[in-house]
Amino acid sequence: MGRRLTFEIFRYNPSESGTPPRIQAFDLEETPGMNIFVALTRIRERQDPSLKFDFVCRTALCGSCGMVINGRPRLACKTFTRDLPCRITLFPLPVFKLLGDLSVDTGAWFRRLSLRTGAWLHTSRAFEFRVPEERMDNATTFRIYEAERCIECGCCIAACAKVHIQPDFIGAAGINRLARFMLDPRDERGEARFFEVLGTENGIFGCLGLMGCEDNCPKDLPLQLQLAYVRRMMARAGLAGNGSRGDGPGRG
Repeated sequence: MGRRLTFEIFRYNPSESGTPPRIQAFDLEETPGMNIFVALTRIRERQDPSLKFDFVCRTALCGSCGMVINGRPRLACKTFTRDLPCRITLFPLPVFKLLGDLSVDTGAWFRRLSLRTGAWLHTSRAFEFRVPEERMDNATTFRIYEAERCIECGCCIAACAKVHIQPDFIGAAGINRLARFMLDPRDERGEARFFEVLGTENGIFGCLGLMGCEDNCPKDLPLQLQLAYVRRMMARAGLAGNGSRGDGPGRG
């Protein structure tokens, strides 16, 4: 017999007018290897089929199952009940639009972020599919890869104090995303162009430095190094105008 777990889950459907938000408790027996995703699936299958939560890959790659678990933004598929007390509270990620219960719309938020920041490769060269891919040195490729590991789960945004008081702040996810293109030698934007987006209160200079983003990142991204790199580059751009690309996070 495993432990008897009590899940206190936030319930609210915005499409049902007149029904206020509430907390609903469910009891469940713990089984070996149980994570929050498995627990929620069993609750939905055996106790309440109306329970809403998101999942796709179940392997911490898609970022869909982000939620606040016992007060911390985490991925349901990566959080095991053996590491938690018998009473577990589950809330949806704040900041993002609530769809129902534990389900939020992170996709719309990240789409707006991409459009606001121009988070794609900017180049004047036409794509030639018959030409071999452009090669990079291993060090540059690794630094880009570190930023690319972000799965846009929204945990860093939910944990960011500045986003809660300044909704237009792009957060660590946005800064990390642009750091990826600042490092990419194929991107033709100079520091002055990046400064237009990052050199404001909604960009890197709005960061309070509390590092809730890195503390709660389920992929253990080096966000502290990325933010420090971008802050250094944007400070230089602001003081001296458009300069060189720099050596990347943790270097130079």
